[in-house]
Amino acid sequence: MNEYEEIFLCKTPQRTSILSGAQFVRGMIEGHPQTCYELFQMDKETFMNLCDHLKRHENLQDTRLVTIEEACTFSTLHETVARHFKEVKRALCRLGKILICLNNMTNEVSSYVASNPKYFPWFKDCIGAIDGTHISAWVPADRQTSFRGRKTVITQNVMCACNFDMMFTFIYAGWEGTTSDTLNFHWPSKGKYYVVDSGYPCTFEFLPPYRGEQYDLQEYHGRHNQPIKYKELFNYRHSSLWNIIERCFGVLKTRFPILRMMPCYKPSRQPSIVVACCTLHNWIYLSTWNDQLFREYEVEDLSIEGEEESTSSKNHSIDLSDESADYGTCRDQIAKVMWANYINVNP
Repeated sequence: MNEYEEIFLCKTPQRTSILSGAQFVRGMIEGHPQTCYELFQMDKETFMNLCDHLKRHENLQDTRLVTIEEACTFSTLHETVARHFKEVKRALCRLGKILICLNNMTNEVSSYVASNPKYFPWFKDCIGAIDGTHISAWVPADRQTSFRGRKTVITQNVMCACNFDMMFTFIYAGWEGTTSDTLNFHWPSKGKYYVVDSGYPCTFEFLPPYRGEQYDLQEYHGRHNQPIKYKELFNYRHSSLWNIIERCFGVLKTRFPILRMMPCYKPSRQPSIVVACCTLHNWIYLSTWNDQLFREYEVEDLSIEGEEESTSSKNHSIDLSDESADYGTCRDQIAKVMWANYINVNP
């Protein structure tokens, strides 16, 4: 009832400010909470904590014309703020080296996996998911042909890994001719692996689905579309688990419109914007107890519009060995035991 009252019965006026610049940002901080969230893409406490952190740990300071709070407001950039935005962007990329990491280096099973009988014990050694996504890009007209996706939109391919808390643990952003913004890839410890798409080889570190079998989650919706053999069941549950990286991309692109319509920044600067946004994504997750967007995308098996085409296997930022026959056999063993359990439960 409290949430209903806050959304539908709260009569606090929104968007009534006639101020600009730093006064406008201060007015938003002191104003309606929802307007603040829509402007900063995070609640005011999380935003103020971020600005305070950048001041104390990254030595960023207000200037005569622009405050840190104004420079951190990605949606209100103009020429004066944009110059200060570069410093904020660099500071966020430095912060990303701390926040974008594989924080579970132990042998503990993810609680997300352990609490779901669809995943446990079959994927108990999985530490996360890897996939690529299309991010809007701006490039000069004479280079646009190679950056046009199937929807004729200018994009760049970005590869990411995430854990089951919906936090990014690795980012590769950049393309030929530019300096890539890459945070060191964390290879799984012995016995651990990532779930990946079918473009990857089946190795000890990467577990893809079976090729040539049903895989898309949508194909299994409905009573008459249930798996009929062990490879289909494995692919369905693998797809459901791997879906967490798609949901991470959904949160990221919804929160930061700049990733869907990149301004005319130099190509060399655009990868660092992606890293900065991913850093903020992790900051918000760690700092906010009940963020609106994370709550919206926490639904298991959620279909994410625009993420149908995987791009991770097209990115060569990780050196992959040839497919392992031994681990292919291990995948078969997992799938067959999973199928036997499924038949017992659903005779």
